[in-house]
Amino acid sequence: MDALSTVLDDIQISKAEYVYLSTRNDWAFQLQQQSALIVYIVLSGEMHIELDQTAVQLTTGDIFLLTTGQSHRCYPAPNKQFIEVTDITSYFDLYSQQRVSIGSGQMSPNLIMAIRCQIDSLMAQPLLNALPNFIHLHNQAGPHTPQWLEIGLSFLTLETQSIRLGRAKIIDHLIGILFIECIRDYMQQVQDTQNWLNVLSHPQLANALSAIHNHPERVWTVESLAECCCMSRSKFASLFHQCVGQSPLAYLQQHRLNLASHLLRHSQSPIKQIAHDVGYRSDTAFSQSFKKQFDTSPTLYRKQHRLDQ
Repeated sequence: MDALSTVLDDIQISKAEYVYLSTRNDWAFQLQQQSALIVYIVLSGEMHIELDQTAVQLTTGDIFLLTTGQSHRCYPAPNKQFIEVTDITSYFDLYSQQRVSIGSGQMSPNLIMAIRCQIDSLMAQPLLNALPNFIHLHNQAGPHTPQWLEIGLSFLTLETQSIRLGRAKIIDHLIGILFIECIRDYMQQVQDTQNWLNVLSHPQLANALSAIHNHPERVWTVESLAECCCMSRSKFASLFHQCVGQSPLAYLQQHRLNLASHLLRHSQSPIKQIAHDVGYRSDTAFSQSFKKQFDTSPTLYRKQHRLDQ
């Protein structure tokens, strides 16, 4: 399995919630800050997004991924005068999987799919830190669109007309694919040699990332990771630090602790088993490292997050 696929397995995009927005002539909406990925797909029409001081114009076939979940407003066009701004923050719960009309006046041809995806922010931390605040894929309904994506977008449009069995499962998979496509598109544009994303496609370093993410329980050393990359210890350590911004063992420890936090929140495994699964042979060493990272013990961390749920 390639490094990107391995990392995405860890991130576990889940609970995709979505609503279809059918707009009238005069419309505007806003979304408050979210601890989730936000995706807009313009199935037909146009949309103008304002994020702080940044403005982006979307047209039919465009896909917009907001990686930070930051608050924003959307309008039909730049400098458009409007009377009322609809807050759609609650729509994902109130109108999940439904088609909702917003605005006033006559119906317009605009049809926008708004998607909210839950993501484990700790597990996704290296990826999210490497991505920009947003990614804009242009004209994914054009003549150069891959056939699978064209079919997917057509499917999303057709699903507004009727509810068919298995729709939620298919859309969950399609949203995951669109997320990967956004990442791959951005990876082709990255010029910064020190961006973590470049490691995913590096002919040698990608092997080290795959090894760490696939087998965190193994007793990895700089030497053994270097061997996975067919590199000398010194060259590997230097290049890894240059590209990732951390030493190999620091990255390994960070991943192990993030994975442990995920398992404490989402599994029933005993803490001793979790410690072993993420590569610690000593419960004491695991507890000390975990407390240093999260300012609490694994036991209290698990209790707190169960209460939050």
